[in-house]
Amino acid sequence: MEIIQVVGLGLISTILILIIKEQKPMFAFLLTASTSILIFLFLIGKIDTVISELERMAESAGVQMIYLKTILKIIGIAYIAEFGSQIVRDSGQESIATKIELAGKVLIMVLAIPIIGIIIETVMKLLPH
Repeated sequence: MEIIQVVGLGLISTILILIIKEQKPMFAFLLTASTSILIFLFLIGKIDTVISELERMAESAGVQMIYLKTILKIIGIAYIAEFGSQIVRDSGQESIATKIELAGKVLIMVLAIPIIGIIIETVMKLLPH
């Protein structure tokens, strides 16, 4: 019932943030960021379990690990960019949040180039000459 712990932490933090926000907005933001980081740290163990299982399945299926690692990096970039942009957005900096999201998308495109190249090569081999 780990979700109850996460939701409980979120609700308690939200109540405290609403109380503190009027007098000390900076402390409210720090509490928001701290709560977000705590939840993220709580999830790292779960993410490690998922990655280990995906690696095991990829090995048994004969998938080259370089592809799996690239896909996991892409997923990691997406999650971290979303996490960072939401924290920045919570502080009221919509413009910076948008730039973080853009950076995440560009980095994902850069990592995806080798995979896209392999897909194009495979399609070209399948097409009759």
